Amino acid sequence: MNVGCTLAAEANDAWTPPYHRGVDPTTQAFLAAVLGAVVAGGAVLAWHISDRQQSARPPVEVPVVPPEVATVLSVLRSSAVIVDETDTVVKASAPAYALGLVRGHQLVSEELDRLVRDVRRDGQIRETELVMERPAAPARHVTARVAPLGSHLVLALVEDRTRERRVEAVRRDFVANVSHELKTPVGAIRLLAEAVSDASDDPEAVTRFAGRMLTESDRLTHLVQQIIELSRLQADDPLDTPAAVRIDDVIAVAVDTSAIDADARRIEIVTGGTPGLEVLGNEEQVTAAVANLVANAVSYSAPDSTVLVTTKADQASVEISVVDQGIGIPPDEIDRIFERFYRVDPARHRSTGGTGLGLSIVKHVAATHGGDVTVWSVEGQGSTFTLTLPRHLPRTAASLDDPETSEEEVLT
Repeated sequence: MNVGCTLAAEANDAWTPPYHRGVDPTTQAFLAAVLGAVVAGGAVLAWHISDRQQSARPPVEVPVVPPEVATVLSVLRSSAVIVDETDTVVKASAPAYALGLVRGHQLVSEELDRLVRDVRRDGQIRETELVMERPAAPARHVTARVAPLGSHLVLALVEDRTRERRVEAVRRDFVANVSHELKTPVGAIRLLAEAVSDASDDPEAVTRFAGRMLTESDRLTHLVQQIIELSRLQADDPLDTPAAVRIDDVIAVAVDTSAIDADARRIEIVTGGTPGLEVLGNEEQVTAAVANLVANAVSYSAPDSTVLVTTKADQASVEISVVDQGIGIPPDEIDRIFERFYRVDPARHRSTGGTGLGLSIVKHVAATHGGDVTVWSVEGQGSTFTLTLPRHLPRTAASLDDPETSEEEVLT
């Protein structure tokens, strides 16, 4: 109203219509007041119109994830991430967080982030393989497929291929190692046969070469037998007729099998623990498992050292531990030592004569018998392998006196 009165006063002072000259002062004041009110009302109306126009401006468009897409992401087993035009993650599936793709509202992988920007720029679908490095954890191998989702969003689907890559690597190693391990004794036998033929007039040379041929043929036979045994165990066939297996006899055979190698390197094999224990299973398989553990301990122990084989038991299981004073196992390799043909020290496999199949056989024997095998190791100090198998309790005097106790109940 102050504005209206001011304008009215100015209008009254500045202009008086000619046909109103001579009008009395009261009329003039009334006309000036009406004119001032009109001007003031126009000013207020203009301000309201301007304010309404500003309020009516549309807000900045924010991309919204379509409900259908959000529903699919909630049940998707793959790692899926939706990124907006500001490189902000607006939606991610639970596996994406579990895989470590997203931290907060940003992509962790710079390569994936760059791929998203490239897709947003030209709208072309892209697919690639990435290696995601993680602090204090093994790297993950993933495949990423990135595609535009509407005009503002980009969808990235990521699949973890780490296990597949590892299986492929193990398969390649298996084929390469089998080829190498078979080629070595076969080639040696051929060369030795040629040497025998050339030295036919030298009985001493023939005897020496024939002995080496026997060594190489034994090595070849051992390798083939281990491959066959491992293939049979990997079928995970249940034991058809489990029987009581005396652990004392098993250890005696295992120690005797490695006695020649141990004597050659001045390694003493010491046995101890609880005598008279029995497990329920297949004697041949259990003996093969324990023999492989003892043979490994002898092969990787330093000369003039000791290998200890001990036993202990509780009501449910029997533990057979083989302790060596060998080279030990690096912490990052412990999880791989039970893989076929894997060796902690590949450079030594020819000197030790190992095939890299022994621990795989031990693992599968344990699994077939419903047991387990574990390892404790310190580099430079040695390792302890422990094979745990279900215990068999023979019939006691008390059970023999009880007529309701059957032999089948005791065996189980």
